[in-house]
Amino acid sequence: MNVLHIDSGILGEHSVSRRLSAALVAQIRAEQPAATVTYRDLVAAPLAHLSGSHLMAANAKPKELDARIAADLAEGRAVLEEFLAADTIVIGAPMYNFSLPSQLKAWIDRIAVAGKTFRYTESGPEGLAQGKKVVIISTRGGHYSAGPAAIMDHQESYLKAVLGFVGITDIEIVRAEGLNLGADKKVEAISEAERVISTSPTLKLAS
Repeated sequence: MNVLHIDSGILGEHSVSRRLSAALVAQIRAEQPAATVTYRDLVAAPLAHLSGSHLMAANAKPKELDARIAADLAEGRAVLEEFLAADTIVIGAPMYNFSLPSQLKAWIDRIAVAGKTFRYTESGPEGLAQGKKVVIISTRGGHYSAGPAAIMDHQESYLKAVLGFVGITDIEIVRAEGLNLGADKKVEAISEAERVISTSPTLKLAS
């Protein structure tokens, strides 16, 4: 099994999403020692945000490209190849200002590629990345999974939509929310997420 582990939390050792994504990947390694894990830290090594130059150069000949754009295209291809090679993808995705980190959005812009992960047909768009499992480690300061604040969730809802667009329907969310509502609430939320990681039968990933 090939596992792609993505982190996008900007708080380093204080990041709950990093703590939980590491716990899940450690469990995968323990249960499936033969699994290959590729790690991409989108904060330590951020991807450039998508630019008009990048899009315009996608179909250009190599000799027509300057060094900066050529390097950008090469990095985009590497990111896409990592994604396509993965059977299971673990995404650490904290909520920032009701959405996802811009670093994670930059990664999504490199994997949502027409002709590679989706295509348009006469009957509408078709995802080409079927057969993968994604586990989203979702962390939030408040409560957005239900109640009046749910309308402000542009983090989990967006990730499920864009992953579905590229053909991924096996999506599981491990959530820790209410992290900023007091020390006790934070401990409780993290403990519950860790319990889910260690006991949920649906997180027993197939090889």
